[in-house]
Amino acid sequence: MKIVILDANTINPGDLSWEAFKQYGNLSVYPRTEKELIVSRIGDAEIVMTSKCLLTAEILAQCTNLRWIGILATGINMVDLSYASSHGITVTNIPSYSTDSVAQFTFSLLLEVVNRVGQHNSVVHHGAWATSKDFCFTLTPQIELAKKTFGVVGFGNIGRKVAKIAEAFGMNVLISSRYPNASFETSQIHFASIDDLYKESDIISLHCPLTEESKHMICQNSIAKMKSGVIIINTSRGPLIDEEALAKGLTSGYIYGAGLDVLSVEPPENNPLIGLSNCIITPHIAWITKEARERLIQIAIDNLDSYLLGNPINCVNVPMESK
Repeated sequence: MKIVILDANTINPGDLSWEAFKQYGNLSVYPRTEKELIVSRIGDAEIVMTSKCLLTAEILAQCTNLRWIGILATGINMVDLSYASSHGITVTNIPSYSTDSVAQFTFSLLLEVVNRVGQHNSVVHHGAWATSKDFCFTLTPQIELAKKTFGVVGFGNIGRKVAKIAEAFGMNVLISSRYPNASFETSQIHFASIDDLYKESDIISLHCPLTEESKHMICQNSIAKMKSGVIIINTSRGPLIDEEALAKGLTSGYIYGAGLDVLSVEPPENNPLIGLSNCIITPHIAWITKEARERLIQIAIDNLDSYLLGNPINCVNVPMESK
């Protein structure tokens, strides 16, 4: 059996191993694969894994031996599921591998917005403290999080973890979800409508999937409902935010700051947020701790093993009878 990994580098730049997959067949691992090489690299393989390479219907139609596609991520938009299902191809993903890492990174972004540790560290190393007339100095306001209201949009695994961390910081937490769970509430954590969350929150953190309904949920209209001085954090999906509207809010000062690990187009092209001093942007790395990537690879192994044993897990489609 032939197994192909199309874009291995981001998942495993060399600090982990793909060795376990060799027990299932002849393994080919490519660090990156350009679009024009996808078909030739898959060839007559039965098993293919991809993180960000798009497997469209046009591409899949040329790979007639495929039986299983392992998406090396939680998001499933890179595979034409309809085509895969109608041609008996099982598709799996990797759920819940990065919860702790993304929740941790959410607060890395928030703390950078409110304390600017990196900025202060940089100027100290360039001599600013040594030449200061006072024993300390600040370049930006220092903001205490305790007693602030922290709005969590979404109630999945990451949203729940983030809510609990915000509670530990001493913040009051509002959660917007279609499926509120009263048993999760505490004296500091409560469910609220999205409009009330916009109105009351000092910080808004996005942890919901990207759908037609949620696309551009942060826009001119929703920003107008928010407090002046609000902070917006996004470690979920870039298109949840209308970036022109966010840039306008940041430039005017109505939005105090933003911390973003995702953008609408990645890598960015002519993005209005690039260069704004009150917008912290990182290159989609909230998920990328070694621990999270170890879990990802192990889940991928379990997915393939279960499929080959006839009991597939973490399936994101319902394939017709195998060809």
